[in-house]
Amino acid sequence: MSNAFRIFVATAAMLVMSSAFADWIEDSDENAMLVLKRQAAFQPEAIARAGLSEFDGDILDLGPDYRARQDANDRALLDELQTRLADEEHPKVRQDLEILTQSIKDEIETRRIDSEYMLPYYNIHQLIFGSFNALLDPRNDNSRYAKALDRLRKYNGSEPGFTPITELAIARSSERFDDGLLGPYQGEVDKDLSDAARYIAGTRTFFERAGLEGWEDEFAKLEAQLDEYAAWVEAEMLPRARPGNQLPAEVYANNLKNFGVRATPDELIREAQYGYQFIRSEMKALALRIADERSWEDSDLVSVIRRLKAEQIPQGELIDIYKDRLADIEEIIRREDIITLPERDASIRPATEAESAAVPAPFMSPPQLINNPGQYGEFVLVQSNPALGEDAIMDDWSHNAITWALTVHEARPGHELQFASLVENGTSLARALFAFNSANVEGWGLYAEAIMHEYLPLEAQLFNLYTRQMRAARMFMDPMINTGQLAPDEAVDFMVKQIALSLPMATSEADRYSFIMPGQATAYYYGYMNLMRLRTELEVLLGDDFNQREFHDFILEQGLLPPDLLREAVLERFSP
Repeated sequence: MSNAFRIFVATAAMLVMSSAFADWIEDSDENAMLVLKRQAAFQPEAIARAGLSEFDGDILDLGPDYRARQDANDRALLDELQTRLADEEHPKVRQDLEILTQSIKDEIETRRIDSEYMLPYYNIHQLIFGSFNALLDPRNDNSRYAKALDRLRKYNGSEPGFTPITELAIARSSERFDDGLLGPYQGEVDKDLSDAARYIAGTRTFFERAGLEGWEDEFAKLEAQLDEYAAWVEAEMLPRARPGNQLPAEVYANNLKNFGVRATPDELIREAQYGYQFIRSEMKALALRIADERSWEDSDLVSVIRRLKAEQIPQGELIDIYKDRLADIEEIIRREDIITLPERDASIRPATEAESAAVPAPFMSPPQLINNPGQYGEFVLVQSNPALGEDAIMDDWSHNAITWALTVHEARPGHELQFASLVENGTSLARALFAFNSANVEGWGLYAEAIMHEYLPLEAQLFNLYTRQMRAARMFMDPMINTGQLAPDEAVDFMVKQIALSLPMATSEADRYSFIMPGQATAYYYGYMNLMRLRTELEVLLGDDFNQREFHDFILEQGLLPPDLLREAVLERFSP
């Protein structure tokens, strides 16, 4: 699958609404819409998720030679965009055209690398769950729901001219069995098979909730096909799975690039190991203070962390506590003039079991951003890893001390505010979607934690550093696992014993590094460092004239610019 569709499956593609905020944006968006509509021929679910409802009833193209056809489509797009670039005079529109062309080049290169090294393998259960989760989202205008029946009939092959997507997935994998390619990681296939029933049940819930008529028989047909596909995966793909998770060096390097990380594995490891220890030393000092204030005899850092984690919030009170925490944080933001807040409230809700299986850690679900009807993002609280069994409950996100850092990261001034800014202020599609990467987005989330740190209670400060330490650990564990320097079970052991993560959370982390999104976890600390370096550079230039609220507002107004373009914008156009 393309990199863009991988992002959709994991977290949903992230776009911004079309707007008339500036003439150049309107001109730029014409170029971006050309790309989006051409790409929709191959990955319409992602494009529809963004708000182009004309593709609501369409499905992923897994037909014969789809990679070659997609390459031809993209190369034709490149030719057209380069023609437009040659004729374009506006500097921002030219920048956006360059963003578009680079994104397409990256897509082509990713398909080449994947085709050269990796046996095609598709988690069809998760793909379909993500597809209907997006289309039947309660935040959508329910007039769109009827198209779910069209999409369902195309997935199961009932629609004339369509072959069941499970059959197409089997064909695309089977045709390359004899090409000497690397199969999927065994741990990935095992987890996919374990989660299959949860995805089916979760998808059925979407249809039940939507109130549509006449879906039951079509869904039953799809469910039978999915059961057959799971049996095929167990019989044919599992024996071809590789026992170790390590990726070819070129594949992993390309993953890092696609996530916005422009560094070698060795560079990441060295930088992150230093950062990890530096943060840990600050944490130890705070742990001593907390132990002294509470008259705890054991002031060891891990012991203090575990005692604070034991202060669990009752399940029935958890969402209300997080909402209260958000109100506390917003009060601090206004009092300290840190950043401009949106007018409407942020949304916080618990995750479903299927969502927990798909993303076994708290996350922000982005809103529809093209032609946005008033949707905003949702902070989704995950507390379990269903793949590990019913008793695998995380204690990592349900204690008082963590509520501050997690709310700051996922809600405000982190991700929810970041995407609310895109909706309210407007930016070009190129800067919102095609410049999107994890370093841009997750870097801001971790940076948001840092700028709130000094205003938090003592225990919250400890766990604010705790989450930063975890992001530093990610930046050295992910490349170590993917270069064969660390085994996934060794990473789990380290995170449980040294960082004091719960076993379910540590397992989720190791799965992320090993096969869910190898390389992505490095983006948090990497993006955070980029923003901190940029802020420091600006503070040196401006001295006492530096204003943090104006700086933060300006950053968000730029959309999701690549680091070099963001630095250029800040140094050339930011004026407090």
